[in-house]
Amino acid sequence: MDSKDLKAKTRKITSALRKQYPDARCMLDYKDAYQLLMATILAAQCTDKKVNEVTPALFAKYPTPEAMASADQATLEGEIKPTGFFRNKARSLRGCAAEIVAKFGGKVPGTMEQLVELPGVGRKTANVVLGECFGKPGIIVDTHFLRVTRRLGLTKSDDPGRIEQDLDALVPEAERTLFSHLITFHGRRICDARKPKCDICPVRDACDYFAELSKRA
Repeated sequence: MDSKDLKAKTRKITSALRKQYPDARCMLDYKDAYQLLMATILAAQCTDKKVNEVTPALFAKYPTPEAMASADQATLEGEIKPTGFFRNKARSLRGCAAEIVAKFGGKVPGTMEQLVELPGVGRKTANVVLGECFGKPGIIVDTHFLRVTRRLGLTKSDDPGRIEQDLDALVPEAERTLFSHLITFHGRRICDARKPKCDICPVRDACDYFAELSKRA
């Protein structure tokens, strides 16, 4: 399928998913860029729901990067333990906050280049923050996004960086954050990793995975 056809297919998928998930959005609770950055770090290999259970008390105690940077490692580990991988995450939270204080005057930076220099921050986390807080939409490649876009045939790669590039070429810049949320919602609710609900999928007619299943039937 050439680039023009892939773009048309992507538009068709986007339109169908908009109707299916009018509530598609970032599911992490936050009030500002600092809170979203910390919450997104915690969300690695953890559900947004669990993170949202932890962050109210966390942000009440550590309301600023300065406060988080000064947190006691062992105490912080205990406070975020329900999110899993708490030792590494605690180090990332403290280190990230310390860098924000030292290099950016206590304010979360607003560029990809600056964000990915922070401890615990990769392109996925950076694109979440940039899209939600700085008006700079980007493709957010989480496990759901990787799985669903490959099944749909929008990319053939399993490398997050390459997938981001492939989808950048298909999705208009202004729509990239919303498109990411739409695909993630679809992955959570219908396009399950083990048992995708193809019988109720609104985009199965545009899906390479479903087409292959139909050939085998």
